[in-house]
Formats: sequence, C-alpha cells, structure tokens
Amino acid sequence: METIVLDIGETLVRDDRHWASWANWLGVPPHTLSALVGAAVAQGREATDALRVLRPDMDVEEAYRARAAAGRGEHLDESDLYQDVRPALGELRSAGIRVVVAGNGTVRAGELLRALDLPADLVATSEEWGVRKPDPAFFARVAEVAGAAPEATLYVGDHPADDLFPAAAAGMRTAHLRRGPYGHWWADHPDVVETADFRIDALTDLAGLAGSSQTAVPEESEAPDVPDASPGERGKVVRRGALRSVR
Repeated sequence: METIVLDIGETLVRDDRHWASWANWLGVPPHTLSALVGAAVAQGREATDALRVLRPDMDVEEAYRARAAAGRGEHLDESDLYQDVRPALGELRSAGIRVVVAGNGTVRAGELLRALDLPADLVATSEEWGVRKPDPAFFARVAEVAGAAPEATLYVGDHPADDLFPAAAAGMRTAHLRRGPYGHWWADHPDVVETADFRIDALTDLAGLAGSSQTAVPEESEAPDVPDASPGERGKVVRRGALRSVR
C-alpha cells in the first residue's frame, strides 16, 4: 500500500458528543436517542433516522443550522479522538505511507479536524468536496487525492455501505474497522466478510497491513442473524435503507 485513506466518524472520531448534543437539542435523555440510533443501525438504516423517529417532520439540515445559529453547533477536540488515532497515523507516516482523512462531514468538521494537527497529509470532508459517501463521485475524489493507483490505496472505515462497498467498487483495497455501532453489528455479515480485504479491531493494526497482501480475517466466523435474511436467497445483494445487505 502506498496510501491509506481513513473515514472520520467512528473511525477517527467518537460520536458520543455528536449524539449527546442532538439529544440535548431535542430535549430527550441521551440514552433514548442512543437506543434509537442502535435500532436504526440494526435495521440497516441511516443513523439520522433516529432523529426522525423523535421528530417525524424534522429537516435535519435545517435543524443543524438552527443549532449553529443558537451557538450549539459542532464541537470537536482531542478528547473526541479514539486513543489509537495519533499513534497509528504517526506510525504510518513514519513508514512512508501517505495518510489521507476523507469522510462525510461538514465544512466546520473539516476545520475542526485540521485544527487538531493530525499526522495526515490531507484532511477533507464531503461538504468541502460537494459530494457525500457512498456516491461514487466521492471515491473518485479519493482516488484523485490519494496520489496512488486504486490497487495501492487502502480505504479504512466502519460503515459497510458508506465505506467498504463503494471503495471496493472503485477498485481500492478495503479495511473494515470493528468500531462503532455499524462496525460491530455488521462485522460478520457475509457481504462484509466477502468484500473486505482486511478486518481490523484497531487503527494500530494498519502498520502491519501496509506491506501485506493477505486478507486479515479470522479463519472462521459466523454471520449474525440479519433482519429479513432468507437462507434461500442468501447472496442476493440489495439496498435496504443506508446499508447494502442480503435478504
């Protein structure tokens, strides 16, 4: 691998503050919103659907702007980073690997991330690029900034539909990170097992993979029960909500 590109949310950054701030804005206990996010994840839906359960008519983008106008917008500091981020990224750069951070996020998120001075060659968000994952155009931009051929580029993320599948479709190698709700819940889904070149538990695993051509997956794994899965149609790939799955 010449370049490693990393997702942002639940790859580099913990989403605790994000969802707690939404719960506070909506006037509900953080646990209530977290439980609803978990339900959305398990159903293969967008996590923001949890907000619409609480406020069915909510325009999330409009609510985001209202929060910012009220002085309750995005915030990000060192405490929001997973502990393995700086050691992992620093080790990769020391090994001569180009490190790019590129994921869904606002312009403000990009500014906050760059202010943290991460050991990365580039930090960019979807809003800055004008296109969101899993749109193929996003991964076309990733390919442009990677500075390496797709087969020499590794995309790392927790979300199968937003990270793993579209990066693989763009010809990149992929590492699925068992982190966050999507990363854990869908880790052993057959589509993930089949698609991921690597499956990792921590970003510090990446340095050992940089020169590897082997797929770092357990010798044996069992797929969890997947809602709406039918053994007779296993392997039939569909889109269900925000997550590609089988049924």
